[in-house]
Amino acid sequence: MTIDKSVFRDVLEFCQTHLQMQPQAVSEVLGNVWLPLATRLVSHRQQLNRPLIQGILGGQGTGKTTLCRVLALIIEQLGYHTLNLSLDDLYKTYRDRQILKQHDPRLIWRGPPGTHDVELGLTVLDKIRSCELPVSVPRFDKSAYNGAGDRTTPEIVTNADIVLFEGWFVGVRPIDPSAFDHPPSPILTPEDQAFACDINHKLRDYLPLWERLDSLIVLYPKDYRFSLEWRQQAERQMIALGKPGMTDSEIEQFVKYFWCSLHPELFIKPLIESPTLVDLVIEINSDHSFGNILS
Repeated sequence: MTIDKSVFRDVLEFCQTHLQMQPQAVSEVLGNVWLPLATRLVSHRQQLNRPLIQGILGGQGTGKTTLCRVLALIIEQLGYHTLNLSLDDLYKTYRDRQILKQHDPRLIWRGPPGTHDVELGLTVLDKIRSCELPVSVPRFDKSAYNGAGDRTTPEIVTNADIVLFEGWFVGVRPIDPSAFDHPPSPILTPEDQAFACDINHKLRDYLPLWERLDSLIVLYPKDYRFSLEWRQQAERQMIALGKPGMTDSEIEQFVKYFWCSLHPELFIKPLIESPTLVDLVIEINSDHSFGNILS
């Protein structure tokens, strides 16, 4: 596929600034993955004749944010407007999450099902799908309340042809509760299993949100445990730059908390094997490079 010089220039500038990628590597990934994917989304948008809601599912470190940023750059060059929306933007307010925590002390971190305002997400996506613009899009400030996070000033969006809706469990559906009769991994103690079962039940509330997706892409690590390594690497880099960061043990506790709530082997693996729920699976290697692309 021929790569337009202006597209390559914009993507190269982003990749060199944020990812420290060499031009040759950028050219290869752009030609093999990013540009064909962006073209595919634009084609889908044209067929729908209304805004496209593209779901992007990926765990920690899989590159969801990078993919959305690069796709937005390319799609803009192709003449269409994008809106990057994260599941994080739909978090309940700090106050509401404190109330949730009082009722369920197991919700020690934001993120699991139950900590989001699903109705808010439905309102935003429905307005965009119906071309009721401008629309007020929620945004979330992770630094508020010493890292607990809270809503911040919403963004007024006047044009959105393609919504890139990403998150660590976007599109994930509840599974048969009998799956918790036997632990899928040694990290799931009986207490963890009870938590996972409750979280699985809360996933039902998100099904109306997933029904708004026109397509779902999954960024799938070849080994789900890569997420722990990636998070530890990222935190070490921040600490080396003089920024605050978690210790390896704190990161392990943090990452395993999310594995306990929605274990990848239970929730993600069956999802990618579904011919009707997922449109594209992009495998992620241990070095963050792309592996096989399955459609």
